[in-house]
Amino acid sequence: MERKTIKELARELRNNMTPSEKKLWSLLRNRQVKGKKFLRQHPILHEKVNGQWRFFITDFYCAEKRLVIEMDGKIHDYQKDHDAERDKICRNRGLKVLRIKNEEMENPEQVIARIKMYL
Repeated sequence: MERKTIKELARELRNNMTPSEKKLWSLLRNRQVKGKKFLRQHPILHEKVNGQWRFFITDFYCAEKRLVIEMDGKIHDYQKDHDAERDKICRNRGLKVLRIKNEEMENPEQVIARIKMYL
């Protein structure tokens, strides 16, 4: 079985965004929030094991402010330990993490206000 590259995995995720991710991306793209550039489905490399990088792919990332934004759907109710570990890795790398529940996108103005506070 052929292993996909990090770039291929990120591209696949960008092409298969959830409705909530699409909605947030439409508000973040093109420097619409405080003039900051956001990337979507951005890989975070965190350690090398046996010559292979361990990584995960964030939903959105602002390099200038070192801010990771994660959209949390129902699956995240069952993977709290996994998410906590990812958040810890991010914090150890000097990144801030903002988690937004999918349901929160019903009020996008409030979500953008929270993001602005983090920026």
